[in-house]
Formats: sequence, C-alpha cells, structure tokens
Amino acid sequence: MAERFSGVVLRRSEQDDQPDRPTIGEIGLNHFAPYLMNRIVARWNATMAEELREYELSTAKMRTLAVLSVSASLTINELSVFAVIEQSTMSRTLESLEDQGYIRRTPRAEDMRIRDVTITENGRTAFASFWPTMYDSMLQMFDGIDEDEYRAFTATLHKILVNIRKHEL
Repeated sequence: MAERFSGVVLRRSEQDDQPDRPTIGEIGLNHFAPYLMNRIVARWNATMAEELREYELSTAKMRTLAVLSVSASLTINELSVFAVIEQSTMSRTLESLEDQGYIRRTPRAEDMRIRDVTITENGRTAFASFWPTMYDSMLQMFDGIDEDEYRAFTATLHKILVNIRKHEL
C-alpha cells in the first residue's frame, strides 16, 4: 500500500508572485495525480494492445471505432481529439480501417477538403466483438469501487478535462 502523505498537495498561494509549492519529494509520486494517471493509462493501453491482437486491431483503431460507434459522423480533426491520437497517426489509422471495410470517408459537398468519417456495419460488428473485452478490463480496473465512487471519479475527471483542454470538443 502507498504511504500516506499528510501535507496539502493543492496549496494555492494568496500571492501569485510567491507560490508556496511543495516539492515532488514532499508530495511523493504516489500522491502526484498526473503520475498516477500516466501509470493507469499506460497499463490500460498495454492491456488493450495485448487483447486487441487477436482482433487484428491496434489501440488507435480501437479508440477510433469506439468513438465512431457513438457518433453519427466526425471529421478527422474531431476524431483526433476524441480518440486522443495525433492527426498524422489518425490519417494512417483511417486509411487502414477503410481498407478493412470498418469506416467510410465521404467528402463534404460544400467543402471537398473536409471528409466526414462514419463507421460501417462491418466496423460496428468488429467493435461489438471486442467491446466485452474492453468492458471487462474496465470492470477489473474498478474492482472494489462502488457506483457512487465511480460517478464521483468521472465527475472529477470531467472537471480536470475542462481545466486543461485546448479544444471545445
């Protein structure tokens, strides 16, 4: 079990020119939320990458299909934001997903430079086949955490996202 930190991590100075910041040594890695979030996400991604091999999908493809499975149509830029994938990687991912018959890219009539991306029925079937694996992995991650704690956690994550986001999406 992680050691307990008894100090205040979120010290906010009343004078901006003289912040009273604790050191990382005082806080410790086990109480520094960005470090913990990185560890959790890295472990999630590694587990998903292992599990997705049998479906011939990468983590980028899985994220893309997951986002498209709940969206009518998105642009490449929107998909990049929601799937948390750099645009150059997203372009290659979409090319591969289109070759697999999982997505369709359609130019917009009013601006041929913009392509709307939609999931195909084959893409929905592929997503449905690995969704149980994703969901079961999430359940394992939240073992011992009840529904109220889960909802409070996701509410906190939404607040953090608003604080750090660069996009309106």
